[in-house]
Amino acid sequence: MTRWNNGSGEVGAVSADITDETNALPTKYFTDPDVFEMEKEKVFGQYWVYAGHESAIREPGAYFTRTIGDKQIIVTRDHDGDVRVFYNVCAHRGSKMLEDTPMTDPGTLNRITCPYHLWAYELDGDLASTPESFEKATLNPDIDDDEIPDLDPEENGLMEVTTDSIGPLIFVNFADEPRLSLEEQAGSMKSDLEKLPIGDYQLARRYVSEIECNWKTFGSNYSECDHCAANHQDWISGVEVGDSELEVNDYHWILHYKYTEELDDEVRIHEEEEGKFYYFWPNFTFNLYGTADGYGTYYVDPIDEGRIQLVADYYFKDTDLSEDEEELIRTSRQLQEEDFEIVERQHEGLKTGALGQGQLGPNEHSVHKLHRLAQEAYNA
Repeated sequence: MTRWNNGSGEVGAVSADITDETNALPTKYFTDPDVFEMEKEKVFGQYWVYAGHESAIREPGAYFTRTIGDKQIIVTRDHDGDVRVFYNVCAHRGSKMLEDTPMTDPGTLNRITCPYHLWAYELDGDLASTPESFEKATLNPDIDDDEIPDLDPEENGLMEVTTDSIGPLIFVNFADEPRLSLEEQAGSMKSDLEKLPIGDYQLARRYVSEIECNWKTFGSNYSECDHCAANHQDWISGVEVGDSELEVNDYHWILHYKYTEELDDEVRIHEEEEGKFYYFWPNFTFNLYGTADGYGTYYVDPIDEGRIQLVADYYFKDTDLSEDEEELIRTSRQLQEEDFEIVERQHEGLKTGALGQGQLGPNEHSVHKLHRLAQEAYNA
């Protein structure tokens, strides 16, 4: 039952059964800045979050940076060829070390050096060197040089972030002891994608958009297609919406969508006669196309309680795209822009404070799952 903020009813916890009265998160969880501060730790600090794609760091020394919540990280490949992720924070006095370097324009380095006092670190995170001023007490008459302790390279190294991957997709977990492994959180999505040669594909296009809504508002929109008939009419003209399937798993859900016309088996990375749109809790999606030999990744990066940054990446065998591939991206961007309009309209309504708690429909069970996962994270 819808509950308005007019004294007609108190809001309640998200029900375990979608048919019960309180089946959606109360509105305050989409608009309250204190909730977003809590989510930085309880959601983005506890679950596996997408960090980037290995294709950006194919060679040792290649790196890019990411900010997830308040946490700034360096994603690099060490001299042994292993992917390593570190906080972008110097072990000396906590300075940020590397400037922002996006995955589309990765940098290269032999060592990670802090510009403040020139502490340098190997690509495995160990302290490599410090300036002479840390080895000789030139300006301190109370200490002899031989009294200065040696700095253990490992104990004074960078703080590493737990990382794992699904094929070339790099994920991080900031928890001291992750409650789930990536395999447990990703479930069948991990095995599905690792059967495919997604590591052979290259980033061909990236679009970064800032949208004025809460990240869960956008995630909820990406989790259902009840809105498609009213808002994506060009797209659904080529899709058999009635034959589509929405599969909900523990921490991910998949929209299996079929096309109205017969597909060419040679233009797909996978064998199924359908497209697949994966949503992976909390904020990552993977779009496996049915009409082109490629895939897309979109991640919903929250900026604050009322703004997100959507990063849409498109991967193909070659960065020199065909006309059909360019058209696919144009269609995808049209869908995104149509979504931007409706989620911003929803956020405007939520901000008024009129609605205390909304009401989900029977085909919004994936949205219900997202809201349940958020509530479970808050209460953990």
